[in-house]
Amino acid sequence: MPRSNRRPLRIGLTGGIGSGKSTVGRMWVAEGAALIDADGIARDVTGPQGAAMPAIEAAFGRDFVDVATGALDRARMRALAFSSPDARAQLEAIVHPLVTLQSNLQAQRASDEGCALVVFDIPLLAESGRWAGRLDAVVVVDCSAQTQITRVMQRSGLARETVEGIIASQASRSARRAVADAVISNDGDCTLAQLQVQARQTAALFGL
Repeated sequence: MPRSNRRPLRIGLTGGIGSGKSTVGRMWVAEGAALIDADGIARDVTGPQGAAMPAIEAAFGRDFVDVATGALDRARMRALAFSSPDARAQLEAIVHPLVTLQSNLQAQRASDEGCALVVFDIPLLAESGRWAGRLDAVVVVDCSAQTQITRVMQRSGLARETVEGIIASQASRSARRAVADAVISNDGDCTLAQLQVQARQTAALFGL
């Protein structure tokens, strides 16, 4: 139901890589929520002629820019960011303000259109203190590390060691659950239909 005189309820949706949070986000969109994809915005600002690229090239050098497209060389940057916390922090200091700016613009647009629920898909919500004051509640999509590894290897073709490294660089399962107002369980034996039921039940908690 549109909220003409009130701002939308703002929900942070998070989960580790391969947890299925993006699937839950799409389910909520089908129910009428507006979805703001922080990862998608980050890909845009680091894509060809992206807003972050001049600062990234200045900070890290031309070797981190794909010559053919002008976009971030993601494989090279991933390797550096996983091996160097300082480099990861430097990259985040460039990208995060741009993601925040675009997120705010999209959220305002959703509010202007009368949307009742705005969902922020934020992979690193538990790791960041930037979102706490901007959200009304946090929903975590949760699964075991083994489920994460299996899903990501199947969908992306990454080596097990690479996926394990990504998981190790993210907040722990317990740390994510600690910031949750609601948890959706999506382990390996959870069917899409069962996930849909949980997504609808959780959305109903927030009036969707």
